[in-house]
Amino acid sequence: MSASASRPSLHVVTHVHWDREWYRPFESYRARLVELVTRVCDQIERGVLESFHLDGQTVTIADVLEIEPTIEDRLRGHIRSGKITVGPWHVLSDNQLVSGENLIRNLLTARRWAPRIGELSSYGYSPDAFGHPADLPRILNGFGIDTALVWRGAPSDLARFRWVSPDGSSIFTVNQAYHEAEVLWTEEGRGSRLGAFLERESARLPEGPWLLLNGGDHLAPLETSELLASVEGVPDLPVSARLSQSSLAEFFEHAMRDAPHPLPEVHGELRHVGGKLTFLLPATLSTRSYLKQQNNAAEAVLERYAEPLAALYPADNSGDPARPGLSAAASTQELIEHGWDLVLKNAPHDSICGCSVDEVHRENVVRSERAIQVGRHVVERALQGVGCDTRYYGDRDRDSTVVTVLGHQGTPDAATHGPVTVEILTAPDRFVTGLIDPDGQPIAVEAIDRGVEMAFEADLSLLPDSRESRRHRITFYATNVPAFGWQRYTVSLGGAPACAVAAEAVDLGECVVAQADRRIFVEEDASLTVVDGDGTRWSGVARLLDEGDRGDTYNFDPVLGDAVSPVVNSVTRTVSSVRTRVSIQAELRVPEGLSADRNARSESRVTIPLSIEVDAWVDSPQLDVRISGVNSASDHRLRLTLPEAESTGEPQGAVDWIAQEHFSYRRLPLGPELGPLPSEPGLEARVGVAPTHGYAALGAGSAAVAMLPRGLFEVAGLDAASSRSGRGELQVTLLRSTGWLSRFDLRSRTTGAGPMFATPEAQCLGPFEAEVGIVLGDDDGDRNGMAAKADLNTDDRAFALAAAAVRHRIPLLAYQLCTTDENFAPAAARQEAPLRVYGALVSAIKRAENDAENGHPATVIRISNPTAAAREARIWVDDARAYEARLDESLLSETSLTTHDGWVTRTLAPFALETLLIVDERTKE
Repeated sequence: MSASASRPSLHVVTHVHWDREWYRPFESYRARLVELVTRVCDQIERGVLESFHLDGQTVTIADVLEIEPTIEDRLRGHIRSGKITVGPWHVLSDNQLVSGENLIRNLLTARRWAPRIGELSSYGYSPDAFGHPADLPRILNGFGIDTALVWRGAPSDLARFRWVSPDGSSIFTVNQAYHEAEVLWTEEGRGSRLGAFLERESARLPEGPWLLLNGGDHLAPLETSELLASVEGVPDLPVSARLSQSSLAEFFEHAMRDAPHPLPEVHGELRHVGGKLTFLLPATLSTRSYLKQQNNAAEAVLERYAEPLAALYPADNSGDPARPGLSAAASTQELIEHGWDLVLKNAPHDSICGCSVDEVHRENVVRSERAIQVGRHVVERALQGVGCDTRYYGDRDRDSTVVTVLGHQGTPDAATHGPVTVEILTAPDRFVTGLIDPDGQPIAVEAIDRGVEMAFEADLSLLPDSRESRRHRITFYATNVPAFGWQRYTVSLGGAPACAVAAEAVDLGECVVAQADRRIFVEEDASLTVVDGDGTRWSGVARLLDEGDRGDTYNFDPVLGDAVSPVVNSVTRTVSSVRTRVSIQAELRVPEGLSADRNARSESRVTIPLSIEVDAWVDSPQLDVRISGVNSASDHRLRLTLPEAESTGEPQGAVDWIAQEHFSYRRLPLGPELGPLPSEPGLEARVGVAPTHGYAALGAGSAAVAMLPRGLFEVAGLDAASSRSGRGELQVTLLRSTGWLSRFDLRSRTTGAGPMFATPEAQCLGPFEAEVGIVLGDDDGDRNGMAAKADLNTDDRAFALAAAAVRHRIPLLAYQLCTTDENFAPAAARQEAPLRVYGALVSAIKRAENDAENGHPATVIRISNPTAAAREARIWVDDARAYEARLDESLLSETSLTTHDGWVTRTLAPFALETLLIVDERTKE
């Protein structure tokens, strides 16, 4: 063997990492992207660039072709020849802040580009995300991807490992140190930079092969035809290597062939503390929290309402202008895909993370609003098509009016429940006097008169019409709502209000809620004390803590000094047959900002008015807490805390806490929020926060607590020594204010993470609000709690909390219906969905990407078991046939699943996620 052949291989892959928006707004970057892609095509055609990786996202192609469509043929030719690679994602998202279905839609959207431009990269390329969720290997596997290239969050001592999801799915993973743009960039000093790179890689993986990503953020490629030859001649390199201009395909083929056996396994999320310049940037979980809340709302309407209704109740194409319904199935699907495209374009790590210049995030807000508009339109047209006209026009109702409530899968049964708040219009002199359920029985309702207004309606088949109307806000607790179906309620009207509620003042120390065997008190700092009949006592529930923050959009950086809590001004209580609402008016008096040297909080103070509403529902043990206020302070952070119970008859002192993943959960150790601060340049402190999808739980038995944040992701689990309560404690960040994209003088991260640009809008001055559900003890958040609390086990509780989290994250959707058109026939009082699931949570119901079985339309249903114990699920498919499929919707078998009297039974393994393709036999000719 020659000396050359015995040297380890260094694969040089020329690439670009392209942030659509970051320290420049989108259009500024896109103009440069068009220049870059044109230059790359020219270089390939001139033979001075052998190949180029155009990042891992097809959105770069979409963005270029909108401006320069004439380059499409050139791009397609280079992609099909393998000289340009792109994908497998549509966007490189922050995969911790978006839903699991968002990640799946991301990959599906990219797949739609393949027929147009050519084959996509088949490697799980995600090097720059700020950590990775435990469920990502299973998602990649579901698209036939068994490899990944990662960086941030990977164990720094492992160059290669097998990354394993909770369900056992695994991928061959390369941990690539990503700061390599400068290694070959200039001739001067090239040898020393290359030598340092080779020394580092040799220490991690002595035998190679090694990967050098030649390029970086927004950099045009060097002409590499003669570059490698010049590098081969660099004298005195500390490590000898064979350099070759390569591709990711060639590198992974070599790396997998020569990988050590067995590979070390890494289980769960990748959020390990990195080495030099490998930052996790954890405060991006809470920076500009309004972006995360809006994204949650957009995902919810698309995933849980628009897609299922469009799939289950397709257009009848009647053409009746009085009953518009959905448009043709194809155009409805295109609308939904457009909504997802808007959501996906907000998902990149510099967008949803809130760590870009202010102009970027103004556009993010508009994109989310547009996506919600699209989703709502699809929902309303679907309802109109089945006899539920949500366009309230014509004469106003006087004796009664109708409200329809839509359901989603928020329980293990094919029905769900939860609070409903909806605004209705009536004749100006009419008031709400009662509510009748679909079975004709009166149920509790709470009504607030909003006054008289001129209400407007118009549509394609409706002349614009303004009518004097009285607006009412009604609230009730809906039960047995069919999942992905609906049921109607009749609102009784009269000449005098009969369901109005009035607030009464309550003194501090007085019991504000007496519900079953539970009593609740409000403390001077606006926190709650909750006492159960068995003596279990929780103090400091929903306490608010405000602390100084000298950090930037990437990292929290503490300021010495005590945390500040609010002071209560007044407490009122509103009691109805539906709920008890405790309204706390409080003031948070905090330093106005930082001192001049940024090392302390300022002496001057401002007052932040707070309104805290606590809802205790008659039909649910869960407490719903809503905090709103007007932020007038800078450089601070506001958190809500939830400690373990003070004392019970059970062993005390939790050592870990549970955080929900996309389709699973993980256990994390309790501890301090911040580890030791780094003393060397280019390092980051360990941070004890984690992204939480749905719920976080702490403790066991009657001492347990759980929180269900809505659109809030940064949760910390503190041990007794680190918490203010002296007990194990969960803390969720509600609001974070900072004025810099990046700074170079932090203590928790000892260099910059981007340019030092001012971002005054990241201070989040002005109105804010946040919602958190709270479950205390061994109740599960369900309306009646568990039947046998003593027998409650971890997996039962995990499933119940996951279902409660779905119900809290995605409120039931309700509309007032128009009943004044005598030619209009309303839908049935209760409508069951044609597909129903028992024993599992439903992640998605959608129209299949491609029709199945000789062109007959198919529906995708995805179910999950988010626990560590096997569960049995039953799916009602009636006369349809069900097939097992991957996440990419390709069939795993041509043989349909066995049905018994219309039911398919599945045993779901621990943390299982299954996709079924349902083909309705009745659609066949």
